[in-house]
Amino acid sequence: MKDKDQGKMSLGARLAYSFGAFGNDSFYGLLSGYLIMFITSHLFNTGNAAEDARMISMVTLIIMVLRIVELFIDPFIGNAIDRTKTQWGHFRPWVVVGGSVSAVILLILFTNLGGLYQKNAILYMIVFAVLYITMDIFYSFKDVGFWSMLPSLTTNSREREKTATYARVGSTIGGGLVGILVMPAVIYFSARPTSTGDDRGWFIFAAIICSIAFVSAWCVGLFTREVNSDIRKNKKDTKGIIGIFKALSGNDQLMWVALAYLFYGVAINITGSLEVYYFTYIMGMPKAFSIFSTINVFLGIIATSLFPLLSKKMSRKALFTSCLAVMLCGMGLFAVAGSNLPLVLLAASIFGFPQPMVFLIVLMVITDSVEYGQLKLGHRDESLALSVRPLIDKFGGAVSNGVVGQIAIMAGMTTGATASSITAAGKLNFKIMMFAVPAVMLVIAILIFASKVILSEKKHAEIVAELEKTWGKKFDKDSDNDVDSDVDSDVLIATPISGELINLNQVNDKTFSSGSVGQGFAIKPSDGKVLAPFDATVRQVFTTRHAVGLVGDNGVVLLIHIGLGTVELNGTGFVSYVEQGQRVKKGQELIEFWDPTIKKAGLDDTVIVIVTNSGKFSDIDLMAKTGQAVQAEDNILELKVKKEEPVLGGGEVEPTN
Repeated sequence: MKDKDQGKMSLGARLAYSFGAFGNDSFYGLLSGYLIMFITSHLFNTGNAAEDARMISMVTLIIMVLRIVELFIDPFIGNAIDRTKTQWGHFRPWVVVGGSVSAVILLILFTNLGGLYQKNAILYMIVFAVLYITMDIFYSFKDVGFWSMLPSLTTNSREREKTATYARVGSTIGGGLVGILVMPAVIYFSARPTSTGDDRGWFIFAAIICSIAFVSAWCVGLFTREVNSDIRKNKKDTKGIIGIFKALSGNDQLMWVALAYLFYGVAINITGSLEVYYFTYIMGMPKAFSIFSTINVFLGIIATSLFPLLSKKMSRKALFTSCLAVMLCGMGLFAVAGSNLPLVLLAASIFGFPQPMVFLIVLMVITDSVEYGQLKLGHRDESLALSVRPLIDKFGGAVSNGVVGQIAIMAGMTTGATASSITAAGKLNFKIMMFAVPAVMLVIAILIFASKVILSEKKHAEIVAELEKTWGKKFDKDSDNDVDSDVDSDVLIATPISGELINLNQVNDKTFSSGSVGQGFAIKPSDGKVLAPFDATVRQVFTTRHAVGLVGDNGVVLLIHIGLGTVELNGTGFVSYVEQGQRVKKGQELIEFWDPTIKKAGLDDTVIVIVTNSGKFSDIDLMAKTGQAVQAEDNILELKVKKEEPVLGGGEVEPTN
């Protein structure tokens, strides 16, 4: 298909985007994990320990407050990006500008601003706050723009999946490499050989990471291209944080999984941020942190690979509980491991191994909560629901930044401290905050998820099946509908797929065969390509990719449903080439499916085509005989506009010839 060919991405563009992901996550790792380490251990050195501790406390609290404030700014950032119109596209200008400005300012923050804090502490904190919030906002422009531009790079679903895979690899390596290199690099570049490095070592390491972020942003800007498409036309404002709270109050499943993830997110952010402190100040082996970080990267890849297998054998609830129970065991072992390196590495690995799986479980439940909310509330809030997880991730990072600074002060892990200078009381306080407090949060997360989250794969399949029965009816009465579904003339409907024509009443599903959803026809497919039967707007692409809803320019509201019970496949064997809100032309490919996948699962592969606003037509007649072989785009159904005659009832449609 021409549209699909136009969606092809060059290898160079894909590598540029992957390098952009590498630089983006390297930068975020430096910002979220190691700026705080630099501030607590090296930035303030007045010779007055009490004064240094006060400055550390104030600055880390400023960072926490500013990062929480930035959560309220995020929706405006999304709106600004959506409304950007330049010859370079919506997203690339923000990736380049945001990446460049944030990289330069972060590097400045890895200095003492010319010793300003010693001259005027209040002025220093004001300047620091202005620089930090400016850097954070520009980074958010870059981050939101970078990940939002993926759909604009190609309209081809398979190309997107390839590019997303490249990007995930780049981001995993980028984020992991910072942890692997940080302490050896800082110590290597330091002027004085110390266990925590010095100002020079931290600045040079920050300069390397910020340079990578700067160059990678420009690579994305120079070597990728945005594809103009109707998909990208913004119709509504980006949802704000207030809108998210409203969605949570109405969608109880989204609320409960978000609450469980909130406790989980804060817990792992605190413990994760303190791991480098443990290796540096408890063990006195900062370079060993690189060994742990290397192990963690590989364990993350293994855990992600194991997830599909485990998710088939265990329910989400059981898998979530098991993962957090394993993490609690790792915390317990970590707490008593002391300076025994093999034991510490084992404990840290046990704690970190399940985390990618927890992320995927939560992502799946949040995604499924979109249909849950649609069924319960009568409207679909996909982008709003999916924005909950990044919001919680940012909140968890913000809280950990503020808390880690206070813990470092409490434990005596500040400027000039070494492993030998940390007292027994300091170590005890540190371990309580690193292990005991997060452990309580993980237990709370388990209790919430186990008792309140009911969205299993089976439950989701039932919800999708229920939505299919009522889909399309709302377009007759939804005042917010931005697509005109009025019918003013007779219409011919083409089959979207090649195969054998079947009368609707012969379909082995009472919901469809009875005509309660609407009238239409069915096809026993001979291939797996589903094409648009007329010019239309895509009104819904089910997350399981087994069905698509169209509102035609001709006023017909059409549901194309592939197979019976195929919702249980959760998208396996299906590729969608369209998105909600996209304009499509007759003959454009909508979905491609692998028929053997459906048959291997013991399911019926019949493709059902339903006119859900059948009530607007007086007569609906088949134009070909049942049992006849038909080709995609052959006219199959004739719809005659309803005047004053009663609506035709029943599910069976008699052929006219």
